[in-house]
Amino acid sequence: MPNAFDVSNPPFDRLTAEEAVAFRAALDVGYFKPGETIVAAGAAADSLFVVIKGAVEERDGEELVALLGPNDSFDTRAIVEGAAAHSFIAREETLAYLAPKDLTLRLMRENARFGSFFYLDISRKLEAVARSQEEARSGSLMRTRIGDLFLHPAVYIDASDTIEFAGRKMQEIDSNTLFVRDGARIGIVTGMNLSKAVVLNGMKIDAPIGPIARYDIVALDEDEFVFMALIEMTKSNKRRVAVTRRGAYVGILEDIDLLGFLAGNAQVIAGRIDRATSTADLRTAAREIADQIRVLRRQDVRVEVIAEIVSDLNRRLMARTFQLLAPESLRAQACLIVMGSEGRGEQTMRTDQDNGLILAGPVDPASLNAFRREFTAALEDYGFPPCPGDVMVRNPFWSKPLADYMESFRRWIALPDENAHMNVAIFYDAAPVAGRVELLHEAKRALIGAVRDERAYLARFAHAVEAFETPIGFFNNLIASEGGGALDLKKGGIFPIVHGVRSLALEHGLLETSTDERIGRLAEKGVFREDFARDLKQSFHYLLALRLDSQLEQEKDRGALVKPAELSSVERDLLRDAFKVVKTFREILRRHFNLGMF
Repeated sequence: MPNAFDVSNPPFDRLTAEEAVAFRAALDVGYFKPGETIVAAGAAADSLFVVIKGAVEERDGEELVALLGPNDSFDTRAIVEGAAAHSFIAREETLAYLAPKDLTLRLMRENARFGSFFYLDISRKLEAVARSQEEARSGSLMRTRIGDLFLHPAVYIDASDTIEFAGRKMQEIDSNTLFVRDGARIGIVTGMNLSKAVVLNGMKIDAPIGPIARYDIVALDEDEFVFMALIEMTKSNKRRVAVTRRGAYVGILEDIDLLGFLAGNAQVIAGRIDRATSTADLRTAAREIADQIRVLRRQDVRVEVIAEIVSDLNRRLMARTFQLLAPESLRAQACLIVMGSEGRGEQTMRTDQDNGLILAGPVDPASLNAFRREFTAALEDYGFPPCPGDVMVRNPFWSKPLADYMESFRRWIALPDENAHMNVAIFYDAAPVAGRVELLHEAKRALIGAVRDERAYLARFAHAVEAFETPIGFFNNLIASEGGGALDLKKGGIFPIVHGVRSLALEHGLLETSTDERIGRLAEKGVFREDFARDLKQSFHYLLALRLDSQLEQEKDRGALVKPAELSSVERDLLRDAFKVVKTFREILRRHFNLGMF
C-alpha cells in the first residue's frame, strides 16, 4: 500500500523524484480504533501521520479544533518541537501512513521547499505556496480542454448567399466567422474576408460568398488540449481553428479568446470599456469583469494581482460611465471618487457601491441631481448593489463641493463618534476615478492635516481594531464561533490589519491608499521591522485568498466565513500562523495608541 501514496498531496509534492521513492519505501501503515489516541497533547511523535481512510479529531482539551480526513497530515509540531500542542484522536476506524520521524526530519533539512512548511516564518511559507501555484499554473492551463474555452457558434450559410447576407448574419450572431457549405465541401469566411473582397477587390455586396471562402480549415476535437490549438495556430499561421465533436463542427476558437484565457481577459475587457458608447455596452463589460475573477483564480493568479486587475477594470467602468452620463459642465467641475475596498484596490468579488463626487464649486442643481440618479442607477444595473449606508454619488452627503467636505472634516474631528470615525476611514481610503483629481488630493491633505497631531483622536480612531477578537486561542488553536463551526476571516483578521494599518498611515500622513503600499511605507519610516512588514503583508494576502476561494465556492456569497474542518492540514497551519501575526499586530497597536485606556 505505501507504493500507492499520493506524493502530489501538499507538501509532499515538493519532494524530488528520488526523495519520493525513499519516502514511499519507508512508509508503514497504522490502524486506529474509534476513540484511540494517536498522538497525545504534550507528547512527542515517532512518525508523521497521513490519513488514508477514516477521520481524526484534533482536540484542545474538550474543544474540537479540526476534523482531519484523507490526505491530511499531522503532527509536524510533535516531530519538530518534540511535543504536540493538541491531541489527535481517531473518530472512526482509521488507516494512516506512518512516515518515520528521522527520515521526515532529514527531508526537511535537505529539501528547503519541503521544509519550508515546517520551519519557515509565515511570510516565507506563504511565498512558497504562491510560487508553487505559479509554477503549476502553466501546466494546469495547458491541461485544459478546448471545449472548456469560449467558442463562437458554428453557424452555416450557403456558398450562393451574398456578401451582404453574410455580414448581417455575423452581426446577428455577434461572431466574426461563418461556415460555408459549397456542395460536399465546407469552408470558412470571416469579416476580414468580406472587407477585403469589397474594399480591396471591388466586389459587389450582392456577389455570392462562395468564391471568397477559405476551404483549408484547421480543425481540432473539443477534447484536445489547449496547447494543441496554440501549436496549430502557430504552425498554420491561422487566427482561428474549427472545433469538432464526433467529427461535426460545433464552434470556432478565435486566437483572441485563446490568448485571453491564457493571459486573462483583462486587456480585452478594458478595450471594450474604452470603446463603449452606451451604458448597455458597459453592462456587458461589467458581467465579463465578474466572470474574469473566477477565471483568474482558477489559473492560480495571486489574490493581490486579481484585486489589482479587477480594481483597474471597475475604475475604467465607472470612469466611462461618468463620461457618458455627466454633462460637460459637471465633468469640468468634479472629481469622481471610489472609497472602501474599491478605493484601496482590494475588492475582488463585487460588493455594494462606495463612491462619491467632489465639486470645485456650485454647479447647476438640476444637472447634478439628474447625474446623481443616473450614475447610481447605472452601477446598480451593472451589478453593484446600493450601499446600505448610502455612501454613493446619489447621496448629497457624499456628493458636494470641496469646501463642504472640509467643513465635514472639522465636524467629524471636533465631535467624534462612531459614525464620524467611519466617515474618516471611508474618505481616507478614497481614490480618484475621473475628472479633476487634484480636488481629491487637496481634500486628502486637508483631512490628514486636521488629524495628524491629534493623538487622542487617533487613539479613539484606532480603537475600532478591538471590535472583534482574533479567532485563535492561547495554544494557537483556531476558534470557530460562527454557526456551523465557521470563523469570520474579515472580522478576525482582515479588518484588524486594514484598519490598524490605516490608523498608523493616517498618523504618519501617508497618501497611499492600498494596505500593501501603506505597510511598505510604514516599514520605510521605521514603524515596522522589515521582517514583520513582510509577515503582515503575506498574512493579509493569505486571508484575502481564503476569503475569495470561499466566496467562489458558494453560489451565494457567505461573506468571509471559513470552516477550519474543510481546510487541508497545511491550510489550517498557515491560517493559524496568519492569525498569530494579526494577534501580534494588535498588541503593537494597543501599545502604540495606548488602547488600554478605553
